[in-house]
Amino acid sequence: MKIGYDAKRFFHNTSGLGNYSRDLVRILSEKYSENQYLLFAKNTSERTKRLLDKPNILFKKISKGKFSRQLQMGKDAQVENCNIFHGLSGELPLKWGSAPIKKVVTIHDVIFLKYPQFYSFFDRKIHTWKFKKACNQADLVIAISEQTKKDIMHYFNTPEEKIRVVYQTCHDAFKKEYTAAELSEVAHKFALPEEFILNVGTIEERKNLFSVVKAIKGTNVPLVVVGKETAYTKKIHRFIAQNNMQQQVIFLKNVGMEELAKIYQLATVFIYPSLYEGFGIPIIEALFSKTPVITSNLSCLPEAGGQDSLYVNPKNEADIRAKILHLWENPSERQRRSEKSFAFVQKFSEEQIAKDLIKVYHELLAYPN
Repeated sequence: MKIGYDAKRFFHNTSGLGNYSRDLVRILSEKYSENQYLLFAKNTSERTKRLLDKPNILFKKISKGKFSRQLQMGKDAQVENCNIFHGLSGELPLKWGSAPIKKVVTIHDVIFLKYPQFYSFFDRKIHTWKFKKACNQADLVIAISEQTKKDIMHYFNTPEEKIRVVYQTCHDAFKKEYTAAELSEVAHKFALPEEFILNVGTIEERKNLFSVVKAIKGTNVPLVVVGKETAYTKKIHRFIAQNNMQQQVIFLKNVGMEELAKIYQLATVFIYPSLYEGFGIPIIEALFSKTPVITSNLSCLPEAGGQDSLYVNPKNEADIRAKILHLWENPSERQRRSEKSFAFVQKFSEEQIAKDLIKVYHELLAYPN
């Protein structure tokens, strides 16, 4: 097979959609090396050079016009005789030539419809139009969770038989076991407490970090936070200052991927009380790190966390506090949950994800033109 990808996010997003794109192409190129994987974009980036060294991953430059991604990329994939074109981030090119090509799009989430208050009117309209158009154009749609599948059916009227759920995995760094010396080095570099709860992700209202900070007020539980700050963070910093919690809540900056993986393994508990996610990769990262998880009982998060994570009402600070203290004060319970959750998280292994994706591609090729 020759598969073309919209690689804008692959080359230029450092987190979320970028990680999904890079992991997907890397995994397929390693597990199914007989195929060719063509990356269509205006330009590449330094961080992806290593992946482009693989003989079956090829960069294909598209023209630099303002709308070339929408108007030219699909035709370029047809000129290259791609069997399949995969839109990795909720959209597909608008223009195509006459050559046969199957189309598939991945939809990650519909946060802009679930929580419209976090988006401008224009962003909501353009995202809705792009996603709906892509779902209509595609021969098949990939949803990254059962929750996202339900949302696609509800908001875009996409028939269930057109949607396939293919979960995500996380970066290899989170699946390695690090030595005590390696962990100690990172703990020293970032001056980490001996025990702490960890929160990872962009610090925005939807991720709900403020509720965690309020929940640990008056306890001796240190919180370590790793994530890009937004305007929402100012509110949290004000609360921390007003309640003299500066030593209790630690914000880390400039954390590399492998350093983050080691911090997960050093953490006592991982907490992620998000209001809505398409999938929740940080939960998978924690479970592969053998760190017990507390997360929300909403959206897809129970899909990612499994039956041995601990679930909270994310809007109830008393519930969050009680669950934190329950795990914090019970080492044997933490151990039990982390062991069972580690067994559960193997369903998100690279082998399984690759197998599920290739199955979708083969199904596409079986469809009549």
